[in-house]
Amino acid sequence: MSSCRFVLFLVIIISSLVACKKKEEPLFYESGRVQAPVKEPAREVVATQQAFIAGVQKVTPSVVNISTIGKKKIVRPMFEFSPFFDDFLKENPQFRRDRSLGSGFIINREGYILTNDHVVRDAETIKVRLSNEKVYDGRVVGSDPKTDIAVIKIHASEELPVAVLGDSDKLEVGQWAIAIGNPFGLSRTVTVGVVSATGRSGMGIETYEDFIQTDAAINPGNSGGPLLNVHGEVIGINTAIVAAGQGIGFAIPVNMVKQIIPQLIRKGSVSRGWLGVSIQPVTEELARSFGLKSASGALVSEVMAGSPAAKAGIRQGDVIVRFAGKPVKDVQHLQRLVAETPIGGKAEAEFFRAGKLLKLSVVVGSAESQEALQARSGDAVPSSLLGMTVEDLPRDMRTQGIGGVLVTGVEDGSMAAEAGIQGGDIIVAVDQKRIANLSEYVRAMKDAEKKGSVALLVKRGGASIYFALRIR
Repeated sequence: MSSCRFVLFLVIIISSLVACKKKEEPLFYESGRVQAPVKEPAREVVATQQAFIAGVQKVTPSVVNISTIGKKKIVRPMFEFSPFFDDFLKENPQFRRDRSLGSGFIINREGYILTNDHVVRDAETIKVRLSNEKVYDGRVVGSDPKTDIAVIKIHASEELPVAVLGDSDKLEVGQWAIAIGNPFGLSRTVTVGVVSATGRSGMGIETYEDFIQTDAAINPGNSGGPLLNVHGEVIGINTAIVAAGQGIGFAIPVNMVKQIIPQLIRKGSVSRGWLGVSIQPVTEELARSFGLKSASGALVSEVMAGSPAAKAGIRQGDVIVRFAGKPVKDVQHLQRLVAETPIGGKAEAEFFRAGKLLKLSVVVGSAESQEALQARSGDAVPSSLLGMTVEDLPRDMRTQGIGGVLVTGVEDGSMAAEAGIQGGDIIVAVDQKRIANLSEYVRAMKDAEKKGSVALLVKRGGASIYFALRIR
């Protein structure tokens, strides 16, 4: 009996020890030991991922890091508009060393690299770092501030990888977009998004605008880098962001770039076509009054005597709806179409006149001709109009989505001074109409001059102020 009790006691003790012993827990779980949470992801997801990987691996070697050192004039804000210091500052300008970082990509094996003009503008030295970490000196071959495009060149000792330029005219909203660049100096960063919109203009960032909008993250340092499609083809050049918004970046369409690359490499600058007309948007009201079905095209408000348009027979009041075989969407679109037409080349213009659709052949002139230069000088804003001078906003402000013109000087005793306008103010609207740049301001002020008065909306620091002025 005692032996049975002893055996029972041992069984209880052993059972207790086994129950108290915990199962050993691993420090972490890894895929070699356990099954992946998602055993078979959707084939479409895997295929898309592989497309991104393949495209980036092919194109990244052609993307370069560009660093520059330049000389920038120092402006003393408290003396900027002082007549006493004006002559002194002109004779004794002060400069500072300015460093910048950007991106670019190699377009041929001779060492030509495409980037933004603002990346290399005023640069004294340009250093180009390749994907293999080799660094070369670069020089600017040609630049075009009106589209913010520049071509630089390096003399490399090895065979260079090149990017392939695609066809931006075939882009559709919703397509994948891949941006590669060097944001904040972080080499060859890849971001992915979609094409949010195409044909964005009127942003006040460049003279000729036809931007691709994308939500692929673009940050300072991405400028000049490529925007790709899933085939690894370059569809745009990343150039600007809206600082106030998230997921709003802009790229210059590659087809616009293709047209000017030969001129930049051959002669260092771009020559553009010219018609010799002043044009304005077609509003809904104007469309109804002209008997048009939609508010598209560009209304001719003035024709310069002896200009290509005048010689062809275009008249004031014509609404140009097609040019060079392409439908005209708006004023900016017509400006681009004319500028892209070869100088001396013929282009067919379709327009409405007195309710009839007419066609004429126009021989496009040069925007650098004496007649064109004289016409543009007539668009200058007379400082005596209100007693103040204005100019386009600095590019860094325009790329942040700020529109308007900067007041650079106010004459003592002038109407502007008496109203309270100050140097450094930003005029953002004229007579309740927002303005994006100097040309829009000029047009708006000409309309206001006919009325004899104007209301200006001014931004000063964080405040917005209305000023009403009489125009003598």
